[in-house]
Amino acid sequence: MTYPQDTAAATRHYFSSGDLTLSYLDFGGDGERVLLLLHGHMNDARVFTKFAGKIKGLGWRVLALDQRGHGWSGHSPEKDYSRASYVNDVLAFIRDVLGGQPVTLLGHSLGGLNAYQFAARYPQYVNAVIVEDIGAEIQADLSFVTQLPERSPSLQALRESLVRVGVRAVDYFSESVFEDERGWGFRSDLQGMLVSQQNCNGSWWEDWLASTCPILLIHGKKSFVMTESHAGQMVARRPNTQLAVFADCGHDVHTDDLEGYTQAVTGFLQEMGK
Repeated sequence: MTYPQDTAAATRHYFSSGDLTLSYLDFGGDGERVLLLLHGHMNDARVFTKFAGKIKGLGWRVLALDQRGHGWSGHSPEKDYSRASYVNDVLAFIRDVLGGQPVTLLGHSLGGLNAYQFAARYPQYVNAVIVEDIGAEIQADLSFVTQLPERSPSLQALRESLVRVGVRAVDYFSESVFEDERGWGFRSDLQGMLVSQQNCNGSWWEDWLASTCPILLIHGKKSFVMTESHAGQMVARRPNTQLAVFADCGHDVHTDDLEGYTQAVTGFLQEMGK
C-alpha cells in the first residue's frame, strides 16, 4: 500500500474534563470515521504525528489526546491519576467534543489500558480498539521519575539525567520535553506519573474480557512491559481479538517499525470495515 504522506500538520484545541483543561490535536482527515489516539506515560499526542500522516488520507479523521498530566494538558493538583479519571477524560472528549460519535480507539501502553477499560465501561461509544503493548496484568515501576530534576541546563543534560537513574529507553522518556527561561524540563507531571503507574498496576482481566468489539493487540517481542506468552493468553481468552507480534521491536512499536505498525493497523481497520 502507498501511504499519502509521512507527516501530518495538526491544530491544537482544548476541552474541559471535570476541573482540568485538557488538550488534543486534530490531524484532520478525509473521512467521517474517527480514530482517537492515546499515548503512553511521559509522552504526548505528537508522538503519533508520522503515523497520523499515513492514516488520515485513508478515510479517517485522526485525533490525539494529551492525557491528564501530559503534554499541554493540565496537571491534577490532587494527583488524581486514577483509572476512573483517565476513562472519564475520554468520555468527556467523546461526548463534548464529538457529540457522542462512536470512535475507534488506539492506545499505547497507558493509553492502551485506558482504551480497553473505556471499551469495557462505555461500549456504545467504541467501534473497535487497537492496544499497543500493554497487558491484562501490569506490574511496572516508574519510581525513577522522583529522582529526575525539575529543570536541566540543556537537552543533553536532561537526557543524561535519565541515564543516571537507570533508564535504558532514553529516547522514549525524553520524547515530550520543553525549554523555558529556567532550562529544559519534562512536560509530564513527574510526581503524578508515579501515582499514575501505581494505579495502572494490577490485574485487569475483567476489563479486558468485558467488551465484545474487535480488538487488535500489538506486541513488541523485545518489550520491557509484557511478554509474548502473556499477549498470547490475552488473545486466546478473548473472542474477536487479533495479535500482531513484531519480533524486532520493543515497547514502542509505532516508533521502532512505523511501516509495519501502519500496515498492521490499516489491515485491521480495513477488515473491520468490511
